[in-house]
Amino acid sequence: MSRTLHIATYNIHKGFSHFNRRLMVHELRENLHGIGADLIFLQEVQGVNEEHALTHDNWPEAPQYEFLAESAWPEFAYGKNAVYEEGHHGNAILSRFPILSWDNFDISGHRFESRGLLHCEVEVPAWDRHLHCICIHMGLSSRVRRKQIAALERKIEEIVPQDSPLIVAGDFNDWSCRAGKIMVHGKPLNEVFETTRGKVARSFPSALPLLRLDRIYVRGFSVRAAAVHQGQPWSRISDHAPLSTTLVLK
Repeated sequence: MSRTLHIATYNIHKGFSHFNRRLMVHELRENLHGIGADLIFLQEVQGVNEEHALTHDNWPEAPQYEFLAESAWPEFAYGKNAVYEEGHHGNAILSRFPILSWDNFDISGHRFESRGLLHCEVEVPAWDRHLHCICIHMGLSSRVRRKQIAALERKIEEIVPQDSPLIVAGDFNDWSCRAGKIMVHGKPLNEVFETTRGKVARSFPSALPLLRLDRIYVRGFSVRAAAVHQGQPWSRISDHAPLSTTLVLK
């Protein structure tokens, strides 16, 4: 049985480059496939946008999460968070393994900033416990983020068994690094870059990352490696750099 898992997290900026200059969703798909992750946690995924569909000849017919998953990740889940006249966007998880169930929970701090927590229960072949995955995108103010961290902790304790392996990944928007530990049943989750490098990763802006916005937290795994995918071609695709890690089930 393989106990190794390769995962990635990425804020894809709705498939557009920095400052929305170019539609990059096709190049995004090609390079995501190149990472070779078993599961990918995505933020700012466009579900529908009727205006973009009319103004961009190469806008995919399928929702972005389906378009990106094509031929590489047979399973996917999408949590719609922000809804507006021309469409909606949210978080998504793409998986090589069966997604047994999923739920999306509203953790918005206020009505002008819609945020969500997407939870999936995944069946990894030959594992005796199901893997629980949470993709999250937090708010811009530290006060809101503190409340969202508390909501995340409560939700994990409510829906994830204590002995189940767990991955929490996404855009925490925590450039001041004040979010602190994520405590579940009195124990902290391990952040993969803190484990391997002593500090959470710099991931924004993608051309020359300075701010530590994105995170990958785990429970029930040892961390074999962690990487920031910065520079070309990633700096052309989104304003965030994707993060990846190789995990080994304990």
